[in-house]
Order: sequence, then structure tokens, then C-alpha cells
Amino acid sequence: MKFASNSILYTIIFALFAQPLLAQDELNVYSARKEALIKPLLDQFAEQNNVTVNLVTSKADALIQRLLSEGKNSPADVLITVDAGRLYRAKKAGLFQALDPKIFSEYAPPQYQDPEGYWFGLSMRVRMFVYDPNKVDPSKLSSYESLASPEWENKICIRSSNNIYNQSLVASLIAHHGIDNTQVWANEFIKTFARKPQGGDRDQIKAVAAGQCELGIVNTYYLGQMLTGTKEEQTAASKVKVFWPNQKPPHADGAHVNVSGIGVTKHAKNPGLAIKLIEYLYSDESQAWYANVNFEYPVRSNIPINDILTSWGEFTADTINLDQLGILNGEAVQVMDRAGWR
Repeated sequence: MKFASNSILYTIIFALFAQPLLAQDELNVYSARKEALIKPLLDQFAEQNNVTVNLVTSKADALIQRLLSEGKNSPADVLITVDAGRLYRAKKAGLFQALDPKIFSEYAPPQYQDPEGYWFGLSMRVRMFVYDPNKVDPSKLSSYESLASPEWENKICIRSSNNIYNQSLVASLIAHHGIDNTQVWANEFIKTFARKPQGGDRDQIKAVAAGQCELGIVNTYYLGQMLTGTKEEQTAASKVKVFWPNQKPPHADGAHVNVSGIGVTKHAKNPGLAIKLIEYLYSDESQAWYANVNFEYPVRSNIPINDILTSWGEFTADTINLDQLGILNGEAVQVMDRAGWR
């Protein structure tokens, strides 16, 4: 009986103390990035640190709503999502906890991180022009602003106004030019649409390749993915050329950029391990992975990029702090609605 009693005692002690120890070795990640675009990095992090990483993927807005519904009972330690506008929404909803803004300052320029330390940009994409070289003389291209010109009437393909990437682009124009000037631009820009805004960025590239429009506005990584995708995608993508907007006066603010980013959730059970994950996602290995696998630009300037990104040439990026894209999102949506951009 004494042996049995000791066994029960040891079982109780193990039950009391083993669970917290196991919890310290687990990290729960909510990600709006598709599994294929984040899980390999998480698996590598888990292996290197001898921890378990549990991944939940869904649409960004659905994950934000889930975190709101779960409240303090949420198991999530971090939220990974795309676009500074969504990162700002999560911050304003109280879903992130603030870290010292200097904690990752050595990894990325300050404009790619929340100034209060609520979120941190991990990889960068550019909203660039893709054009039909048989119809467009690149010497005539210059800036986003220049597209609101009669010469482009019925020639441009772009996604709808409910797309966060376009909302952020318009927000950046408001940041540079003010709401009134941006409204004037938007009122003219919608006259350039070759068709009703529809589909995703890949669809804009395909439309240019098919001759449905002469120019499209898309995020860089979509073209990279198509160039290495199916035979049909490669054929379409090979028919377009790339142009970096806003590189020269009178509109030399730099090409509009955005980020995928991460924040530690307000009710994270394992914030220490969450911070360790962010450090890993800023590592040479992870930053190179973004460029080589997903065709995004590393936020760290010293990381080599692959041949496809290199072939598009160098560009100057806009340097506004990306929190402005979230702050001005509501005004951007209003500008687009008033202009009739649907």
C-alpha cells in the first residue's frame, strides 16, 4: 500500500507541475498567411527550439473577429497577417500587447514597424505597374498620380475598392497630398478602368496579357508566383513588363510598399516564446525564405534576393510610416466610394 500511495503522490505531483512546463514549450499562432507560406518557417523554428507550434490559418478579418470573440480566453500567442491596414485594425481593437519599439529596431526600418511597438513588419511587397510592352512605351510611365490622365481612359485594370491593398494605396496618396487632392485624383482615375474592377492581382496580370487592358496595378509577389507557377500562369506573366512608379519628379515619393507583419496577442500565454519567434522571423534564414519562396522583399536590406526579383531592377520605396495606412484607411474608403470606385 505504501508503494501505491507513493505512486499516486508522484502522479499528482507530475500532473500539477508537468502541464505548466509543457505550456512553456507551446506556441499558438493565428495566421492570415496561407499555410504553405508560413508553416515551413514555423516548423523550422519548432525544430530548432524543441517546441510545439500550433497553427491556425484563416482570412485576416475572420481571425481578428475570432480574437475579439475569444477575448482573454484566446489560446493565440501571436497574430500574423498581411497589410499594415489590417495590423492597425488589430491594434485599435486591442488585440495586441505593446513591446518596446526598440526591441527589433536593428532588423527593420522604423516605418515598417508600429511606432508604439504593437506590430512588426516581416516582409515587404510593392504595388507596381505591369504593362503590355506592345502597347505601352515605358518612357511615358511615371507615377500613380499620372494615371489619372485622359490618355489612360479605358486602359487600366485594377481590383475593387474593397481590397485592402488598394485602400492602403489610396491612404498613402492621402498621406502625401491630402484628402481633397486625392479625391480629385480618384474622380479622374476611375475613368481609366478598362473594365469593372474584379478578381485578384493575378487576374489583373492575366487581363493585361490577354489584351483586355494595357496596364495593371498589382503586388509584386503575385507576378513572381505566376512566373514560377502553372504553364498557363507562366505564359501570361511572361507577356508583361514591370515598372516602378514614383521614382522621379514631380512625384518622387517612392513606390508604395506594404508589409506582412506580426504582433504578440494581448492575452498571450507564452509572450517570451512569441518574441523569440519574431526574432527568428527576422533572421537571415527567414528573410531569405520570403524572397526565394514567396517573392516578397525582405525588410532587412542586407539580405540577398533571388534572380526574378533582381531582374526587375532596383527601386526607391516610399518612406512614410505604414501606420498611416491604417490611420487613413477610413478616409481612403470614403474617397473611393465618392469617386464611384466599386
